[in-house]
Amino acid sequence: MDTWMCVYMIVGLQLSGSVAYDGTVYYNRVQSVYVDAFGAVWGGKKGASGLCFLFFCGFATLSLLMFFHACLDDASFQGVPWCAPVKVKHGHVSCQSPRAERYSNVLGTRCKIRCKTGYEMHGSSEILCMASKQWSGNYACREVRCPKLTMPSNGGYKCSDGSYFNSRCQFFCSPGYTLRGDHSATCQSSRTWSGGNSVCVDVDPPVIKCPNIKEKTAEPGKLTAKVTWDTPEGKDTADGILTDVILKGKPSGSHFPEGNHKLSYTVFDRAENKATCRFNVRVRAMNINVGVRSAAALLDQFYEKRRILIISAPSAANHYYRFQMTNLQHAQCGLDLRHVTVIELVGVYPAQIGRIRHRLIPPGLALQLRLLLQLSQNSFTMVLLDKQGVDKQRYTFPITAAEIFTTIDTFPLRTEEAILQKEAGQSC
Repeated sequence: MDTWMCVYMIVGLQLSGSVAYDGTVYYNRVQSVYVDAFGAVWGGKKGASGLCFLFFCGFATLSLLMFFHACLDDASFQGVPWCAPVKVKHGHVSCQSPRAERYSNVLGTRCKIRCKTGYEMHGSSEILCMASKQWSGNYACREVRCPKLTMPSNGGYKCSDGSYFNSRCQFFCSPGYTLRGDHSATCQSSRTWSGGNSVCVDVDPPVIKCPNIKEKTAEPGKLTAKVTWDTPEGKDTADGILTDVILKGKPSGSHFPEGNHKLSYTVFDRAENKATCRFNVRVRAMNINVGVRSAAALLDQFYEKRRILIISAPSAANHYYRFQMTNLQHAQCGLDLRHVTVIELVGVYPAQIGRIRHRLIPPGLALQLRLLLQLSQNSFTMVLLDKQGVDKQRYTFPITAAEIFTTIDTFPLRTEEAILQKEAGQSC
């Protein structure tokens, strides 16, 4: 028994128009679109708006097919929303429908998606409304994110919005370090930072404090004095580590000869920054006894130890005397360096007085000194004695300290002293 078989197929888009049969092929005379006997669609024209259906039925045993080709009217789908409306957060959509319909989501509509500055496309930037009522691709505008910034050693950074677009990061350094390079960086739309070449460097010197001036008086009969002090401790403002401490001069606990000795400590940190502090050690090697009975006994205390500069004047108001003492007052370091003790003899006996630094000489002993050295009480006179008590130079008028030093520096013993003092770091 023969069996009927009917098949229903959607063959594609078709324009409206009359259809004629020529025995093998259906023709659309108006739009030049035709469907063959097997249901394939050929030809066609842009702008089709209807759906076409092909029905063919016949006897299975006789393979006799009867075809029915039907097209829905154009008006059924023209301008009708088909896909869901396109909505893009942080972006813009530009759509073009097949025949510029009112809606931008009809069948066949193409939409282009553009993201705002600072956002980038994830998915398809161009989509098509398909017959399945779905768009041809997924889309999303996501905020641009820059790669993680490099953390500077001994420092860091703080950002306004992490690594996202337009986030501004400020660099900073740990205490004791200084920022070199970019102070800030901003995440750009190109997914790169506007800066970031920053380093923290240790440019601050360490800190060190030296002891105060040390003064020491030598024991009676000795030319040197033992001086001690606490070694200063340095501190680095960055990582607190010091690599080296250098002392220029004799170390604590050494014996220092009479005079002013300049010493210094220098410390270094790991970045090779350095700091130096300086201090003085002043030694007095003479403890003069002014209670002796004679001028000779007084001068014997200086023998081979000190040079003596004796200044004699009729009164303290003497112009030469005042000028000379003012000049020497600012040269005490140079006098100590050259082992010179100043003795003043002022006034006329019995009102005359003598003085060695701050120690007064009795009037009788002062008179003996003038007689021994043949110094007049009524005029200004100055005498320079070497360490053997030899009268080396006399002056009847004031001279500068530099002239006195020049004379002393020509003494043979003084040349040796200067060499030793230079090695020990003694200077003014």
